Amino acid sequence: MSWIICWRKWQAKPQPMHPARTALLTLTALVAFAGNSLLCRAALAGTNMDAASFTSLRLLSGALVLWLLLHLRGGSHAGRGNWQSGLALFVYAAGFSFAYTQLTAAAGALILFAAVQATMIGYGWYVGERLRALQGVGLLLACGGLAGLLLPGTSAPPLTGSLLMLSAGMAWGIYSLRGRNSTNALKVTAGNFIRAAVLAAALSALLLPNASWDARGILYAVLSGGLASGLGYAIWYTALPALRATSAATVQLCVPALAALGGVVFLGEAITLRLLLASVAILGGIALVILVKQRAPATMLR
Repeated sequence: MSWIICWRKWQAKPQPMHPARTALLTLTALVAFAGNSLLCRAALAGTNMDAASFTSLRLLSGALVLWLLLHLRGGSHAGRGNWQSGLALFVYAAGFSFAYTQLTAAAGALILFAAVQATMIGYGWYVGERLRALQGVGLLLACGGLAGLLLPGTSAPPLTGSLLMLSAGMAWGIYSLRGRNSTNALKVTAGNFIRAAVLAAALSALLLPNASWDARGILYAVLSGGLASGLGYAIWYTALPALRATSAATVQLCVPALAALGGVVFLGEAITLRLLLASVAILGGIALVILVKQRAPATMLR
């Protein structure tokens, strides 16, 4: 079960929206999500910015943008979210940043996406959802692609960075699962961003002797948090009510591809044959899991 399907279930009854506007909002959100990988990699590979400082600035700027959006919408701005979800968000953001000190944008986005999906599918299995045969094939294909990507070799991504990104993806999957009962996704996300920013500031304080930054690194962190994260999530939540659950899940398959394309165009990264084959296996396998209707949990068959 995709985390996007969970997000979709949290939304209110869909409101009519022109298809062209839905498509534009969806594309903008996907580009923003892929942009996070590009901005983080650009900052940590091309500037003097350290990972802890990047994480703190990203979360803080994201919290500020989300708070501003809530303020502009009017109504109550009382804090929402909780520390458990804030911790999961922090682990995701920190793991994401430290992983990108070693990984390319394409490899990082692919590993992150695979870990998020594995966490969501694993939870679905735990609560009683059972995969159909074709979904099982898709899951095996995706797992095989991830294993093939991580196997030792000259073109394999660094193991430490890969493990950090896997941890980040698992944390994001947990964060998404924890928010299934949210009635106001934007407000909950803002509250959790604030809590995660506090935890990131504590990490930055612990690693202060190793801190370093420059103007470009700060700019990338602010753009990642304020635009690619804060504004990106707001746009996504606006588009979601007009999307079917399977459509919302399927379009997310574009994010690793967009990150890979951006890495080639903007960061001069190379796409290896191993990464290409792993991408086909992982994304194709997950597409099978998403698009084939799942069996209902056992508790719902009574």
